[in-house]
Amino acid sequence: MLELRDLAAVRSNTVLFRRLNLLLHAGEALRVAGPNGAGKTTLLRIICGLTEPVRGAVLWDGTPIGTLGDQYHDALSFVGHQEGHFGDLTAAENLRLGGPPVRAAAVTAALDQVGLGALAGQPARLLSQGQRRRLGLGRLLLRGAPLWVLDEPLTGLDRQGVALTAHLLAEHLAAGGLAVLTTHQDLPGLGGVLRELDLGTPA
Repeated sequence: MLELRDLAAVRSNTVLFRRLNLLLHAGEALRVAGPNGAGKTTLLRIICGLTEPVRGAVLWDGTPIGTLGDQYHDALSFVGHQEGHFGDLTAAENLRLGGPPVRAAAVTAALDQVGLGALAGQPARLLSQGQRRRLGLGRLLLRGAPLWVLDEPLTGLDRQGVALTAHLLAEHLAAGGLAVLTTHQDLPGLGGVLRELDLGTPA
């Protein structure tokens, strides 16, 4: 369970949000909406423990994340605007880095699942933006973390890529996972488990 308790954030003397309270249970996803500058990315960074709120706390299974350390980091996977791929390494090599050791068969299965099996040996710098986004999805699948935090995961994806992302997200939630994401696009098939948080106009 992810809990946001009385959260407040300020940027350049502007209150982005305050008195933010929310409980997200296993099997649920939260879409954070709002205009540019409303604090969507700031909220995601706070949830990831990368930015401190000016007030309030984020709790994971009832415990403030600041006291959990690596236990919380191991439970979370973050995909942001910058995918973090190494351009000169292949798609398969990128998936083998940045986490616990994984078997080659698991990497192959993840690439197949995101539609990149035929590009396993392609350097990441030669992949399109949409293909790099798919590679990020492959990393999510390999890590197996229960909490996904996704900042605009549909940017650069075609219709098939959007459908694939929605499908993988639905499978993750059905298995008891949680997700927090920002996107301006619709995610088909998630109507019953997708909650909405609109940060509105900055105060």
